[in-house]
Amino acid sequence: MLTALIFDVDGTLADTERVHLAAFNAAFAAEGLDWQWDEALYTRLLEVSGGKERIRHYWQQVHPERQDIDGTELRALIDRLHEIKTAYYEEAVRQGAVQLRPGVLELIEQARRAGLRLAIATTTSPVNIAALLRSAMGPDWQLAFEVIEDASTAPRKKPHPQVYLQTLARLNLPAAQALALEDSANGLQAARGAGLLTVITRNVFTAHHDFTGALRVLDSLAGVGLDTLRQWHAAACAAAA
Repeated sequence: MLTALIFDVDGTLADTERVHLAAFNAAFAAEGLDWQWDEALYTRLLEVSGGKERIRHYWQQVHPERQDIDGTELRALIDRLHEIKTAYYEEAVRQGAVQLRPGVLELIEQARRAGLRLAIATTTSPVNIAALLRSAMGPDWQLAFEVIEDASTAPRKKPHPQVYLQTLARLNLPAAQALALEDSANGLQAARGAGLLTVITRNVFTAHHDFTGALRVLDSLAGVGLDTLRQWHAAACAAAA
């Protein structure tokens, strides 16, 4: 029986990536860097999970000749950039730049009324989650989610399954009783690594990903209610039995 839904955040709950991209570029400009990420480059960089990890990966691409012997200089730069980027993102969200994707809020409300347990499993930071969901769901948004696992609690980023394994452990549920909702190949791999059936809602940044093994691949959750998810979940579990 399906008893829990586990949501990714960026790209799944909301189309956040263009705002994240603008925030990265604002941080680069604030620090006097001549970096300018466009959508094509950012789409490739999204294959690296985590904002700080993404900055580090890019720095290593554009400065392969530079050696930071003990790592402190680069770490300090990354920390500054990420702090500025996060502040820009928070303000953009506060001003209404990001909304939940179609069907998301309706599904959350259906699940709550039906008594399903809800959780978040993401590699983004707690402050980004709070900024988005406070704006979209109100100041009591945390009451909707029994468990929230994020970059602060699960440092091993997707596609590693750590964040999903910890979420299931805190829910005290077997994977067969939960369903993951994701938008990316890394997210799918992480969820499947924890044994979870996974519904994908792809977006412009992930449409080219390989979603082999997903329970369903959709363009959005619009018109996809809880009863539909239960049917898909039950059929997949029966087929695997």
